[in-house]
This record gives sequence, C-alpha cells and structure tokens, in this order.
Amino acid sequence: MKFIRLDLLTLLISLFILGSCKNQNEVGLPVGDQQLNGSLLVYDNIVVKTDTDNVSTASNPAQTPLASFNDPALGLTDANIASSLNLPTAAASYTVPTGTITTDSVIMELRYTQGFYGDTLNSRYKVNVYQLDEKPSPSQLYYANKEWKVKTTLLNDPARTGIFNARPNTKIKVTQIVKGGKDTLKNIAAHIRVPLNKTFIPGFLFNTPTAVTSNTAFQNATNGIYLDLERSQASEIGGTMMVNLDSSSVKVYYRVNNAGALDTGVVTLPFNVSAAEVRNKYADLRNYSAEVKSAISSTTSNDVFYLQGLAGLRAKLTFPNVKTMLGAGVDLNTIAINRAELVITAKPGTDIPFAPQPLLTLYRLDLAKQRQRVPDANATYSSTSGLTPLDARFFSAAAFGGEYRSDKKEYHFLLTGYLQDLLKGKLENEGLYVGTIDVTNRLSVGVVDVAPTIATAGRTIAVGSDKSSPYRIKLNVIYTKNN
Repeated sequence: MKFIRLDLLTLLISLFILGSCKNQNEVGLPVGDQQLNGSLLVYDNIVVKTDTDNVSTASNPAQTPLASFNDPALGLTDANIASSLNLPTAAASYTVPTGTITTDSVIMELRYTQGFYGDTLNSRYKVNVYQLDEKPSPSQLYYANKEWKVKTTLLNDPARTGIFNARPNTKIKVTQIVKGGKDTLKNIAAHIRVPLNKTFIPGFLFNTPTAVTSNTAFQNATNGIYLDLERSQASEIGGTMMVNLDSSSVKVYYRVNNAGALDTGVVTLPFNVSAAEVRNKYADLRNYSAEVKSAISSTTSNDVFYLQGLAGLRAKLTFPNVKTMLGAGVDLNTIAINRAELVITAKPGTDIPFAPQPLLTLYRLDLAKQRQRVPDANATYSSTSGLTPLDARFFSAAAFGGEYRSDKKEYHFLLTGYLQDLLKGKLENEGLYVGTIDVTNRLSVGVVDVAPTIATAGRTIAVGSDKSSPYRIKLNVIYTKNN
C-alpha cells in the first residue's frame, strides 16, 4: 500500500500536473475546475478474485445472443435460441388461400441489433435450425442455463443453406411480394437469411387444417424452433451476434393457382415466446481457458482478472483492513472523504483485436446476498416518476462512472459515499463486485444497472493486484482530517 501525505499547495499542483498526463500510471482523479482540499492516499491493497456470474433470466430479451465464440483468452462460449412461432394474426385462425398452393421457399429472417462481438473478417458462420421437443410457455420465466429438449432432424434447406460472414451493419436487397401486383426489390435492415426446408412449416400451414384454427393450436402442433450457430471451421474464432427477435420472422413464399389465375404470396410467422440458452460456464468450467480456470480456483488475489458478458464472469473486490488504511490509531470520526475513485486498467495487449467491454457496473451484496447499488450509484427509475435518487451522494450515472476510457484504457468508479460509510461502520466490509452490463438503460434512463444480463457479449481482461505492475487496481482517495 502506498501512503502519501501532501499539504494543500503541493496537492493542488500535483493534481494539475497529473490531470495533464497521458500515461496509464496517472492517479486518475479528474480536476478541471474542482479544487479538492486534503491529503491524497493511493490505496492498492485490494484483493481481486475472478468469479462466475449469477444465472441471468433469458425470457424474451430485447437483445438475444446467438454465439459460437472461441475467445483465445477466455475459451468457448455458445449461445442458442429457443422460440415458438405465431400465426400471422396471433389472436385468430389462418385462412388458407383457395387453389393449388406451391411453396417456393421458406426463409427465416433474423434481424441484427447492436452488440456483435467477435470476428467479422475471417470467421464464417452457419445457423442450424431444429424443431423443439418441448413448447415454450408464455407464463414461464426461463433462465439462460436451461437446456432445451430438441429433435435431431435439421430443418434447413440442404440445397440452399450456406455459410456467411457476419455483417451486422450492412443492408440487404430483398424481393418484396406484392399480392395481386408486381413484386419489388427493396433495401431492408441488416439481417441473416436462413433457408428452411419446404415441408416442415408449410406442412402445418397449408396441409393440416387443425393446426391453423388458432395460434395455440399452431404452437401445440409445431412446438417451436431451436437455433444453433456453427463456425464453418473449428479453427475459426467466431463471435456473438445479437438479434432482435421482435422484428424477426419466418416467411413462407408461395404460388397459388386458382382456376388458372396465378398469384404469389407470403405468410409471415413472427417469433413469439423466446429464450436464450447460454453455455459458457454452466454445469462445469470445461469451456474456459486454463488461465481463467486458474483465476477462478485461486485462493489468493488475482494478478489478472476476467470479466465476461452473457452473464459469464465477474470479479469480487475486497478492501482488507480498510479501517486502518489511513494509519493505525487514526480516529475515523475525524476523517472526511472528499473523493474516492476506483481505477481499473485493461491488461496491456488485451484490447486488440477484441475491444474491452464498453461499460462495467459495480455493486455490493446485502445480508441476504442480494445485489444492491452502492451509495454513489443509488437511484431507481420508473416510467411514472422517472429517475429517483435514493441517496444524496448520487449525482448521475455518468458521474458514478464505469465507461471504458479508450485513451487511457481505464475504467473509473466514484466510491466516495461507499468508502465513507465503510469507515463510519454504516456498511459492512463485505466487498464489491464488478461485472459487465448492457448500455441500454444507462443511455436511455440514466440508471446504474446491477442485474446479471445476457444482453452484452463483450469481455475485459484487467490488471488485478500485481504489485509489480503500474496498471494494478487502485483506490485513489482525497480526505481531510478534522481536529
């Protein structure tokens, strides 16, 4: 532990100089127009332990992962999708067109959403589609560790199914069917097109009258589909795609001959009840690299620690002897914490080719082992009352921090209130957890999320308590002592 006392003038000069530094070993306390009085302590006696994250809920997520990512540093992660399908009008039956129907093609369209993580250049992919052997229930909450029952027969069209590169930002030209008119070519949002066979879904849709009497009847007959992402070569790195199932569907293109009158049409079957099945750590740690396994099983503090999206990995931070961090015999009732800032630095060389997670979160556990925000992040949001601070020391989610600063390769968290409460005995020193989080709520409503999530796929490899590294994790504290 480093312990530094400075008088006021020296402190302000030092902060001004450090504020203009560009190297990663700077203290990291922002100054700008602020004038922080007191003494500076750089506390690096922090114990860091990589840990598996809690299991996340996976029912109907706004962003659903589809993954086959063999991360060279962390190991293999797979994420599959299970979903039922709706009839075109969910609340009503489907009326089969009059005449002789010929199915031209069946295409599953999976709309990309933001959040792809992995290799878009050298890895190619294939989406395998199977029939579920159980039906997703709209009244059931599913978790990401559920292993779905799946039939073994592929539903892909073997003559048309190919491999593809991930292009999450590239629009696609598609022929739009115009009933009773001329079909048109349109540019539509980026998506994956997966040709399915012309017997499975059309067989229920056009040739099984009892299956289309209602949406429930259709789902009872089909169960649903199961999607599995496959890398074209085992040696490829692959990646994690995020898809928006709300705007995805299965489309059945057909021709109908009604007494010599020819026309084309399309039946659109939206995705309904869906869930992600993530396999990165569940059951055992077999998919993780030797380095990650060692970090998880270690009984000592990690010199390097690992954070992983899809509710994969988090890290626990503890502050030993925090009440003597200012020196033995110091009366903590005379101490005021002016600012405390946790600095986490990405391990040099681990930000290429895969960028660190753009946003991290930090939270504590209460006595019931439930996640709670620290005082500096303690605010909630509701659609009726908006953002409601629950602690006067909460300024904003942005002020609390957690964003990745690519110029310094650092994350900063404001922990002034948390440290003050530890020193005063208002909070138990049970440690904190740092983990990955999706940016959506932070950007839209300004709240600090703490729940485990499968809606982000990134990872961060960071320097832990390695005393030989200038990038080690540290807590920068400015405090004053009142006589």
